[in-house]
Amino acid sequence: MKTIHSMYNQSYKKNRVWVLLIAILSVGLASCQSYKELEKPPQIDTEGIVRGGAQAKGDSTTIADIPWKEYFPDKYLQALIAEGLEKNLDLQIALARIKQSKASLSISRDAGDPSLSIGAEIDHARTSSGDDGKKVLGYTTNQNSLGFVASWEIDLWGKLNSSARAEYANYLNSREYKNLVQTELIANIATAYYNLLALDKKLQVTEETVVLLKKSTETMEALKEAGQQNAASVEQSRALLYSTQLSIPPLKSQIRTQENAICILLNRDLGTIERASIDNQKVATKLDYGVPAQLLSKRPDVKQAELSLLAAYAATDAAEASFYPSLNISSASFGFASGSFSNFFKIENLAANIVASLTQPIFNKSQLTGNLKIAKAQQEEALLAFRSTVISAGQEVSDILYNYEASLGKNDYRNKQISSLANAVDYTQELLIAGEAYYTEVLSAQQDLLSAQLSRIDDKLEQLNYGVNLYKALGGGTH
Repeated sequence: MKTIHSMYNQSYKKNRVWVLLIAILSVGLASCQSYKELEKPPQIDTEGIVRGGAQAKGDSTTIADIPWKEYFPDKYLQALIAEGLEKNLDLQIALARIKQSKASLSISRDAGDPSLSIGAEIDHARTSSGDDGKKVLGYTTNQNSLGFVASWEIDLWGKLNSSARAEYANYLNSREYKNLVQTELIANIATAYYNLLALDKKLQVTEETVVLLKKSTETMEALKEAGQQNAASVEQSRALLYSTQLSIPPLKSQIRTQENAICILLNRDLGTIERASIDNQKVATKLDYGVPAQLLSKRPDVKQAELSLLAAYAATDAAEASFYPSLNISSASFGFASGSFSNFFKIENLAANIVASLTQPIFNKSQLTGNLKIAKAQQEEALLAFRSTVISAGQEVSDILYNYEASLGKNDYRNKQISSLANAVDYTQELLIAGEAYYTEVLSAQQDLLSAQLSRIDDKLEQLNYGVNLYKALGGGTH
Protein backbone atom coordinates (compact mmCIF):
# COMPACT_ATOMS: atom_id res chain seq x y z
CA MET A 1 0.00 0.00 0.00
CA LYS A 2 1.29 3.46 -0.93
CA THR A 3 1.91 5.87 1.88
CA ILE A 4 0.26 9.26 2.04
CA HIS A 5 3.69 10.87 1.61
CA SER A 6 4.46 9.04 -1.61
CA MET A 7 0.96 9.72 -3.01
CA TYR A 8 1.38 13.47 -2.59
CA ASN A 9 4.91 13.37 -3.90
CA GLN A 10 3.82 11.61 -7.10
CA SER A 11 0.82 13.91 -7.50
CA TYR A 12 3.04 16.93 -7.25
CA LYS A 13 5.52 15.58 -9.81
CA LYS A 14 2.78 14.74 -12.30
CA ASN A 15 0.94 18.05 -12.07
CA ARG A 16 3.65 20.63 -11.54
CA VAL A 17 4.22 21.01 -15.30
CA TRP A 18 0.55 21.76 -15.85
CA VAL A 19 0.53 24.15 -12.91
CA LEU A 20 3.40 26.12 -14.40
CA LEU A 21 1.86 26.13 -17.89
CA ILE A 22 -1.50 27.42 -16.67
CA ALA A 23 0.14 30.08 -14.53
CA ILE A 24 2.32 31.28 -17.43
CA LEU A 25 -0.67 31.27 -19.79
CA SER A 26 -2.76 33.27 -17.34
CA VAL A 27 -0.10 35.91 -16.85
CA GLY A 28 0.52 36.08 -20.57
CA LEU A 29 -3.14 36.57 -21.43
CA ALA A 30 -3.51 39.21 -18.76
CA SER A 31 -0.47 41.10 -20.01
CA CYS A 32 -1.69 40.94 -23.61
CA GLN A 33 -4.94 42.62 -22.60
CA SER A 34 -4.89 46.28 -23.57
CA TYR A 35 -5.17 48.48 -20.51
CA LYS A 36 -6.61 51.71 -21.76
CA GLU A 37 -5.83 55.05 -20.27
CA LEU A 38 -8.60 57.55 -19.68
CA GLU A 39 -9.93 58.50 -23.08
CA LYS A 40 -10.49 62.08 -24.12
CA PRO A 41 -14.10 63.06 -24.77
CA PRO A 42 -15.17 64.55 -28.09
CA GLN A 43 -13.78 68.04 -28.48
CA ILE A 44 -16.33 70.83 -28.23
CA ASP A 45 -15.72 73.87 -30.41
CA THR A 46 -15.30 76.79 -28.01
CA GLU A 47 -14.64 79.39 -30.67
CA GLY A 48 -17.29 82.05 -30.36
CA ILE A 49 -18.60 80.57 -27.14
CA VAL A 50 -17.74 83.85 -25.41
CA ARG A 51 -19.57 86.71 -27.05
CA GLY A 52 -17.67 89.87 -28.15
CA GLY A 53 -16.36 92.38 -25.65
CA ALA A 54 -13.63 90.03 -24.39
CA GLN A 55 -10.32 90.99 -25.90
CA ALA A 56 -8.41 87.73 -25.54
CA LYS A 57 -4.65 87.43 -25.51
CA GLY A 58 -2.81 85.31 -27.97
CA ASP A 59 -1.45 82.77 -25.48
CA SER A 60 -2.98 80.12 -23.29
CA THR A 61 -2.74 81.86 -19.92
CA THR A 62 -5.71 83.38 -18.12
CA ILE A 63 -6.25 85.14 -14.83
CA ALA A 64 -7.15 81.71 -13.48
CA ASP A 65 -3.42 80.95 -13.52
CA ILE A 66 -2.78 83.72 -10.99
CA PRO A 67 -2.47 82.36 -7.42
CA TRP A 68 -5.17 83.75 -5.18
CA LYS A 69 -2.61 85.47 -2.94
CA GLU A 70 -1.50 87.53 -5.93
CA TYR A 71 -4.98 88.16 -7.24
CA PHE A 72 -6.16 89.42 -3.84
CA PRO A 73 -3.28 91.57 -2.51
CA ASP A 74 -5.17 92.88 0.55
CA LYS A 75 -3.39 91.32 3.54
CA TYR A 76 -6.57 91.19 5.62
CA LEU A 77 -8.46 89.42 2.85
CA GLN A 78 -5.55 87.02 2.38
CA ALA A 79 -5.68 86.12 6.06
CA LEU A 80 -9.43 85.50 5.87
CA ILE A 81 -9.10 83.29 2.79
CA ALA A 82 -6.26 81.30 4.35
CA GLU A 83 -8.35 80.73 7.48
CA GLY A 84 -11.33 79.69 5.39
CA LEU A 85 -9.28 77.17 3.42
CA GLU A 86 -8.15 75.65 6.69
CA LYS A 87 -11.41 75.61 8.64
CA ASN A 88 -14.39 75.82 6.28
CA LEU A 89 -16.73 72.87 6.83
CA ASP A 90 -17.82 72.49 3.20
CA LEU A 91 -14.19 72.24 2.14
CA GLN A 92 -13.50 69.66 4.84
CA ILE A 93 -16.45 67.63 3.55
CA ALA A 94 -14.99 67.80 0.04
CA LEU A 95 -11.63 66.58 1.35
CA ALA A 96 -13.39 63.69 3.10
CA ARG A 97 -15.01 62.76 -0.21
CA ILE A 98 -11.59 62.63 -1.82
CA LYS A 99 -10.45 60.17 0.83
CA GLN A 100 -13.51 57.99 0.20
CA SER A 101 -13.01 58.08 -3.56
CA LYS A 102 -9.32 57.27 -3.19
CA ALA A 103 -10.18 54.22 -1.08
CA SER A 104 -12.73 53.08 -3.68
CA LEU A 105 -10.10 53.51 -6.39
CA SER A 106 -7.66 51.37 -4.42
CA ILE A 107 -10.28 48.63 -4.06
CA SER A 108 -11.09 48.76 -7.77
CA ARG A 109 -7.44 48.56 -8.78
CA ASP A 110 -6.80 45.65 -6.44
CA ALA A 111 -9.72 43.74 -7.97
CA GLY A 112 -7.49 42.76 -10.89
CA ASP A 113 -4.71 41.43 -8.68
CA PRO A 114 -4.43 37.87 -7.38
CA SER A 115 -5.55 37.26 -3.83
CA LEU A 116 -3.01 35.39 -1.73
CA SER A 117 -3.45 33.90 1.71
CA ILE A 118 -1.68 31.40 3.91
CA GLY A 119 -3.54 28.48 5.38
CA ALA A 120 -3.00 25.45 7.56
CA GLU A 121 -5.20 22.35 7.76
CA ILE A 122 -5.23 19.24 9.93
CA ASP A 123 -7.47 16.40 8.69
CA HIS A 124 -7.96 13.31 10.87
CA ALA A 125 -10.36 10.61 9.58
CA ARG A 126 -11.32 7.13 10.82
CA THR A 127 -13.46 4.73 8.79
CA SER A 128 -16.42 2.95 10.29
CA SER A 129 -15.77 -0.53 11.65
CA GLY A 130 -18.78 -1.69 9.65
CA ASP A 131 -17.31 -0.61 6.33
CA ASP A 132 -17.24 -3.78 4.23
CA GLY A 133 -14.96 -2.13 1.74
CA LYS A 134 -12.13 -2.13 4.20
CA LYS A 135 -10.20 -5.28 5.02
CA VAL A 136 -8.75 -3.56 8.02
CA LEU A 137 -11.49 -2.34 10.27
CA GLY A 138 -11.04 1.07 11.91
CA TYR A 139 -8.64 2.38 9.22
CA THR A 140 -7.36 5.86 10.22
CA THR A 141 -5.94 8.59 7.95
CA ASN A 142 -4.18 11.82 8.84
CA GLN A 143 -3.51 14.70 6.48
CA ASN A 144 -1.72 17.90 7.53
CA SER A 145 -1.04 20.79 5.17
CA LEU A 146 0.52 24.25 5.29
CA GLY A 147 0.95 26.59 2.34
CA PHE A 148 -0.24 29.47 0.23
CA VAL A 149 -3.66 29.67 -1.42
CA ALA A 150 -4.38 32.06 -4.29
CA SER A 151 -7.27 32.99 -6.55
CA TRP A 152 -7.34 35.29 -9.55
CA GLU A 153 -9.76 36.53 -12.16
CA ILE A 154 -7.73 37.09 -15.32
CA ASP A 155 -8.83 40.34 -16.91
CA LEU A 156 -8.72 39.10 -20.50
CA TRP A 157 -11.05 41.67 -22.04
CA GLY A 158 -10.46 44.65 -19.81
CA LYS A 159 -13.65 44.47 -17.75
CA LEU A 160 -11.85 45.01 -14.46
CA ASN A 161 -9.56 47.57 -16.02
CA SER A 162 -12.55 49.50 -17.37
CA SER A 163 -14.11 49.49 -13.92
CA ALA A 164 -10.83 50.74 -12.48
CA ARG A 165 -10.71 53.51 -15.08
CA ALA A 166 -14.23 54.52 -14.13
CA GLU A 167 -13.22 54.67 -10.46
CA TYR A 168 -10.13 56.67 -11.40
CA ALA A 169 -12.31 59.18 -13.23
CA ASN A 170 -14.58 59.35 -10.18
CA TYR A 171 -11.54 59.94 -7.98
CA LEU A 172 -10.40 62.81 -10.19
CA ASN A 173 -13.97 64.06 -10.15
CA SER A 174 -13.90 64.22 -6.36
CA ARG A 175 -10.72 66.28 -6.54
CA GLU A 176 -12.37 68.67 -8.98
CA TYR A 177 -15.35 68.89 -6.63
CA LYS A 178 -12.93 69.99 -3.94
CA ASN A 179 -11.50 72.57 -6.34
CA LEU A 180 -15.03 73.75 -7.13
CA VAL A 181 -15.80 74.17 -3.43
CA GLN A 182 -12.48 75.97 -2.96
CA THR A 183 -13.02 78.44 -5.81
CA GLU A 184 -16.53 79.18 -4.57
CA LEU A 185 -15.29 79.56 -0.99
CA ILE A 186 -12.59 82.04 -2.00
CA ALA A 187 -15.09 83.97 -4.11
CA ASN A 188 -17.65 84.01 -1.29
CA ILE A 189 -15.12 85.25 1.25
CA ALA A 190 -13.85 87.96 -1.11
CA THR A 191 -17.38 89.05 -2.03
CA ALA A 192 -18.46 89.20 1.61
CA TYR A 193 -15.29 91.13 2.49
CA TYR A 194 -15.85 93.71 -0.25
CA ASN A 195 -19.50 94.04 0.76
CA LEU A 196 -18.34 94.76 4.30
CA LEU A 197 -15.89 97.41 3.10
CA ALA A 198 -18.62 99.03 1.01
CA LEU A 199 -20.92 99.17 4.03
CA ASP A 200 -18.12 100.75 6.06
CA LYS A 201 -17.69 103.42 3.39
CA LYS A 202 -21.42 104.08 3.15
CA LEU A 203 -21.57 104.50 6.91
CA GLN A 204 -18.62 106.87 6.78
CA VAL A 205 -20.14 109.00 3.98
CA THR A 206 -23.52 109.07 5.72
CA GLU A 207 -22.01 110.14 9.05
CA GLU A 208 -19.99 112.85 7.30
CA THR A 209 -23.18 114.03 5.58
CA VAL A 210 -24.94 114.16 8.96
CA VAL A 211 -22.21 116.46 10.25
CA LEU A 212 -22.66 118.77 7.25
CA LEU A 213 -26.45 118.71 7.59
CA LYS A 214 -26.20 119.65 11.27
CA LYS A 215 -24.13 122.67 10.32
CA SER A 216 -26.60 123.49 7.56
CA THR A 217 -29.50 123.28 10.02
CA GLU A 218 -27.66 125.55 12.46
CA THR A 219 -27.13 128.01 9.62
CA MET A 220 -30.84 127.93 8.74
CA GLU A 221 -31.77 128.57 12.37
CA ALA A 222 -29.43 131.55 12.46
CA LEU A 223 -30.91 132.91 9.22
CA LYS A 224 -34.41 132.49 10.68
CA GLU A 225 -33.41 134.46 13.77
CA ALA A 226 -32.08 137.16 11.44
CA GLY A 227 -35.38 137.19 9.59
CA GLN A 228 -33.85 135.91 6.34
CA GLN A 229 -35.53 132.46 6.41
CA ASN A 230 -38.85 131.18 7.62
CA ALA A 231 -39.72 128.33 10.00
CA ALA A 232 -40.69 126.03 7.14
CA SER A 233 -37.16 126.11 5.75
CA VAL A 234 -35.73 125.27 9.17
CA GLU A 235 -38.08 122.29 9.55
CA GLN A 236 -37.21 121.04 6.07
CA SER A 237 -33.55 121.20 7.01
CA ARG A 238 -34.20 119.25 10.21
CA ALA A 239 -36.29 116.67 8.34
CA LEU A 240 -33.44 115.98 5.91
CA LEU A 241 -31.05 115.64 8.85
CA TYR A 242 -33.33 113.17 10.62
CA SER A 243 -33.91 111.22 7.41
CA THR A 244 -30.17 110.85 6.92
CA GLN A 245 -29.64 109.85 10.55
CA LEU A 246 -32.31 107.18 10.15
CA SER A 247 -30.17 105.39 7.56
CA ILE A 248 -27.29 104.89 10.00
CA PRO A 249 -28.75 102.12 12.26
CA PRO A 250 -29.63 99.86 9.28
CA LEU A 251 -26.10 100.29 7.93
CA LYS A 252 -24.63 99.29 11.29
CA SER A 253 -26.95 96.30 11.41
CA GLN A 254 -25.91 95.25 7.90
CA ILE A 255 -22.25 95.56 8.89
CA ARG A 256 -22.77 93.26 11.86
CA THR A 257 -24.69 90.77 9.72
CA GLN A 258 -21.93 90.77 7.11
CA GLU A 259 -19.29 90.17 9.78
CA ASN A 260 -21.30 87.21 11.05
CA ALA A 261 -21.59 85.82 7.52
CA ILE A 262 -17.82 85.93 7.11
CA CYS A 263 -17.33 84.22 10.48
CA ILE A 264 -19.64 81.40 9.37
CA LEU A 265 -17.60 80.93 6.19
CA LEU A 266 -14.46 80.72 8.31
CA ASN A 267 -16.06 78.38 10.87
CA ARG A 268 -15.09 80.71 13.69
CA ASP A 269 -16.97 82.29 16.58
CA LEU A 270 -19.03 85.32 15.65
CA GLY A 271 -17.18 88.58 16.13
CA THR A 272 -15.58 91.56 14.45
CA ILE A 273 -13.59 91.23 11.24
CA GLU A 274 -10.27 93.00 10.90
CA ARG A 275 -10.25 94.81 7.59
CA ALA A 276 -8.94 97.61 5.40
CA SER A 277 -10.84 100.35 3.53
CA ILE A 278 -12.53 100.07 0.17
CA ASP A 279 -10.51 103.12 -0.87
CA ASN A 280 -7.39 100.91 -0.75
CA GLN A 281 -8.86 98.31 -3.11
CA LYS A 282 -7.74 98.54 -6.72
CA VAL A 283 -10.06 97.56 -9.53
CA ALA A 284 -8.23 95.86 -12.40
CA THR A 285 -8.91 97.64 -15.68
CA LYS A 286 -6.89 95.31 -17.92
CA LEU A 287 -7.23 91.57 -17.53
CA ASP A 288 -5.66 88.70 -19.45
CA TYR A 289 -8.61 86.54 -20.35
CA GLY A 290 -6.79 84.00 -22.51
CA VAL A 291 -7.74 82.65 -25.92
CA PRO A 292 -11.31 81.31 -26.22
CA ALA A 293 -10.17 77.67 -26.31
CA GLN A 294 -8.49 78.13 -22.93
CA LEU A 295 -11.10 80.30 -21.23
CA LEU A 296 -13.04 77.41 -19.70
CA SER A 297 -10.34 74.75 -19.48
CA LYS A 298 -9.57 75.40 -15.82
CA ARG A 299 -13.13 75.57 -14.51
CA PRO A 300 -13.69 72.74 -11.98
CA ASP A 301 -17.30 72.20 -13.06
CA VAL A 302 -16.24 71.76 -16.70
CA LYS A 303 -13.54 69.31 -15.59
CA GLN A 304 -16.10 67.47 -13.46
CA ALA A 305 -18.46 67.11 -16.42
CA GLU A 306 -15.59 65.87 -18.57
CA LEU A 307 -14.54 63.31 -15.97
CA SER A 308 -18.13 62.11 -15.57
CA LEU A 309 -18.14 61.53 -19.32
CA LEU A 310 -14.86 59.60 -19.11
CA ALA A 311 -16.31 57.46 -16.33
CA ALA A 312 -19.34 56.76 -18.52
CA TYR A 313 -17.04 55.67 -21.38
CA ALA A 314 -15.23 53.29 -19.04
CA ALA A 315 -18.53 51.90 -17.72
CA THR A 316 -19.62 51.21 -21.31
CA ASP A 317 -16.34 49.37 -21.97
CA ALA A 318 -16.93 47.26 -18.86
CA ALA A 319 -20.48 46.45 -19.98
CA GLU A 320 -19.20 45.36 -23.41
CA ALA A 321 -16.49 43.21 -21.84
CA SER A 322 -19.14 41.36 -19.81
CA PHE A 323 -20.21 39.54 -23.00
CA TYR A 324 -16.85 37.78 -23.31
CA PRO A 325 -15.65 34.67 -21.45
CA SER A 326 -14.14 34.98 -18.00
CA LEU A 327 -11.01 33.12 -16.99
CA ASN A 328 -10.76 32.45 -13.27
CA ILE A 329 -8.19 30.70 -11.18
CA SER A 330 -10.62 29.82 -8.45
CA SER A 331 -8.13 27.93 -6.33
CA ALA A 332 -4.38 27.62 -6.52
CA SER A 333 -2.27 26.28 -3.67
CA PHE A 334 1.37 25.57 -3.02
CA GLY A 335 2.90 24.27 0.18
CA PHE A 336 3.66 21.19 2.25
CA ALA A 337 1.37 18.23 2.87
CA SER A 338 2.05 15.14 4.94
CA GLY A 339 0.33 12.54 7.04
CA SER A 340 2.56 13.29 10.02
CA PHE A 341 4.39 16.23 11.49
CA SER A 342 7.75 14.47 11.55
CA ASN A 343 9.94 15.77 8.73
CA PHE A 344 6.98 17.86 7.57
CA PHE A 345 9.08 20.37 5.63
CA LYS A 346 10.98 17.84 3.52
CA ILE A 347 11.16 18.62 -0.20
CA GLU A 348 9.29 15.45 -1.09
CA ASN A 349 6.30 16.75 0.90
CA LEU A 350 5.82 19.72 -1.43
CA ALA A 351 2.37 19.78 -3.02
CA ALA A 352 0.63 22.06 -5.51
CA ASN A 353 -2.86 22.34 -6.90
CA ILE A 354 -4.60 24.66 -9.36
CA VAL A 355 -8.21 24.91 -10.51
CA ALA A 356 -8.95 27.17 -13.48
CA SER A 357 -12.24 27.79 -15.23
CA LEU A 358 -13.32 29.51 -18.43
CA THR A 359 -16.97 30.61 -18.41
CA GLN A 360 -19.05 32.16 -21.17
CA PRO A 361 -22.37 33.91 -20.38
CA ILE A 362 -25.28 32.19 -22.17
CA PHE A 363 -28.65 32.50 -20.49
CA ASN A 364 -28.18 36.01 -19.06
CA LYS A 365 -27.50 37.66 -22.41
CA SER A 366 -30.67 39.75 -22.16
CA GLN A 367 -29.50 41.13 -18.81
CA LEU A 368 -26.06 41.92 -20.21
CA THR A 369 -27.65 43.56 -23.25
CA GLY A 370 -29.84 45.65 -20.98
CA ASN A 371 -26.83 46.70 -18.92
CA LEU A 372 -25.01 47.73 -22.09
CA LYS A 373 -27.97 49.79 -23.30
CA ILE A 374 -28.15 51.51 -19.93
CA ALA A 375 -24.40 52.24 -20.02
CA LYS A 376 -24.63 53.69 -23.53
CA ALA A 377 -27.63 55.83 -22.57
CA GLN A 378 -25.74 57.10 -19.51
CA GLN A 379 -22.77 57.84 -21.74
CA GLU A 380 -25.00 59.88 -24.05
CA GLU A 381 -26.47 61.68 -21.04
CA ALA A 382 -22.97 62.48 -19.75
CA LEU A 383 -21.97 63.83 -23.17
CA LEU A 384 -25.01 66.11 -23.30
CA ALA A 385 -24.36 67.24 -19.72
CA PHE A 386 -20.75 68.01 -20.65
CA ARG A 387 -21.83 70.12 -23.61
CA SER A 388 -24.46 71.88 -21.53
CA THR A 389 -21.89 72.68 -18.83
CA VAL A 390 -19.48 74.13 -21.37
CA ILE A 391 -22.19 76.25 -23.00
CA SER A 392 -23.47 77.52 -19.64
CA ALA A 393 -19.93 78.29 -18.53
CA GLY A 394 -19.32 80.21 -21.75
CA GLN A 395 -22.46 82.25 -21.19
CA GLU A 396 -21.46 83.01 -17.59
CA VAL A 397 -17.99 84.18 -18.59
CA SER A 398 -19.38 86.19 -21.51
CA ASP A 399 -21.91 87.98 -19.31
CA ILE A 400 -19.35 88.78 -16.62
CA LEU A 401 -16.82 90.12 -19.12
CA TYR A 402 -19.32 92.41 -20.79
CA ASN A 403 -20.88 93.64 -17.54
CA TYR A 404 -17.44 94.15 -16.01
CA GLU A 405 -16.28 96.33 -18.87
CA ALA A 406 -19.61 98.18 -18.98
CA SER A 407 -19.34 98.89 -15.26
CA LEU A 408 -15.83 100.28 -15.67
CA GLY A 409 -17.23 102.67 -18.26
CA LYS A 410 -19.39 104.35 -15.58
CA ASN A 411 -16.48 105.61 -13.51
CA ASP A 412 -15.72 108.75 -15.49
CA TYR A 413 -19.37 109.82 -15.67
CA ARG A 414 -19.94 109.12 -11.98
CA ASN A 415 -16.95 111.23 -10.95
CA LYS A 416 -18.15 114.09 -13.14
CA GLN A 417 -21.65 113.79 -11.68
CA ILE A 418 -20.37 114.00 -8.11
CA SER A 419 -18.14 116.94 -8.96
CA SER A 420 -21.06 118.83 -10.50
CA LEU A 421 -23.36 118.06 -7.57
CA ALA A 422 -20.75 119.19 -5.05
CA ASN A 423 -20.47 122.48 -6.94
CA ALA A 424 -24.26 122.75 -7.02
CA VAL A 425 -24.43 122.40 -3.23
CA ASP A 426 -21.84 125.14 -2.77
CA TYR A 427 -23.52 127.47 -5.26
CA THR A 428 -27.04 127.05 -3.87
CA GLN A 429 -25.81 127.66 -0.33
CA GLU A 430 -24.12 130.88 -1.43
CA LEU A 431 -27.27 131.95 -3.30
CA LEU A 432 -29.38 131.08 -0.26
CA ILE A 433 -27.29 133.29 2.00
CA ALA A 434 -27.52 136.05 -0.61
CA GLY A 435 -31.28 135.62 -0.68
CA GLU A 436 -31.30 134.58 -4.32
CA ALA A 437 -32.34 130.90 -3.89
CA TYR A 438 -34.89 128.84 -2.00
CA TYR A 439 -33.74 126.35 0.59
CA THR A 440 -35.53 123.56 -1.27
CA GLU A 441 -32.86 123.91 -3.96
CA VAL A 442 -30.16 123.41 -1.34
CA LEU A 443 -31.95 120.37 0.07
CA SER A 444 -32.34 118.84 -3.38
CA ALA A 445 -28.65 119.37 -4.19
CA GLN A 446 -27.55 117.82 -0.87
CA GLN A 447 -29.80 114.79 -1.34
CA ASP A 448 -28.58 114.27 -4.90
CA LEU A 449 -24.96 114.54 -3.79
CA LEU A 450 -25.38 111.95 -1.03
CA SER A 451 -27.18 109.60 -3.42
CA ALA A 452 -24.41 109.95 -6.03
CA GLN A 453 -21.69 109.34 -3.43
CA LEU A 454 -23.41 106.17 -2.27
CA SER A 455 -23.87 105.10 -5.90
CA ARG A 456 -20.14 105.53 -6.50
CA ILE A 457 -19.48 103.13 -3.62
CA ASP A 458 -21.91 100.68 -5.21
CA ASP A 459 -20.10 101.10 -8.54
CA LYS A 460 -16.76 100.18 -7.03
CA LEU A 461 -18.27 97.28 -5.11
CA GLU A 462 -19.87 96.05 -8.32
CA GLN A 463 -16.54 96.17 -10.14
CA LEU A 464 -14.69 94.44 -7.33
CA ASN A 465 -17.31 91.70 -7.29
CA TYR A 466 -17.16 91.35 -11.08
CA GLY A 467 -13.42 90.80 -10.68
CA VAL A 468 -14.12 88.11 -8.09
CA ASN A 469 -16.78 86.48 -10.23
CA LEU A 470 -14.56 86.48 -13.31
CA TYR A 471 -11.73 84.88 -11.34
CA LYS A 472 -14.11 82.18 -10.16
CA ALA A 473 -15.77 81.76 -13.56
CA LEU A 474 -12.40 81.07 -15.18
CA GLY A 475 -11.46 78.53 -12.49
CA GLY A 476 -9.13 80.69 -10.42
CA GLY A 477 -8.34 79.95 -6.80
CA THR A 478 -7.19 76.33 -6.97
CA HIS A 479 -3.57 77.27 -6.27
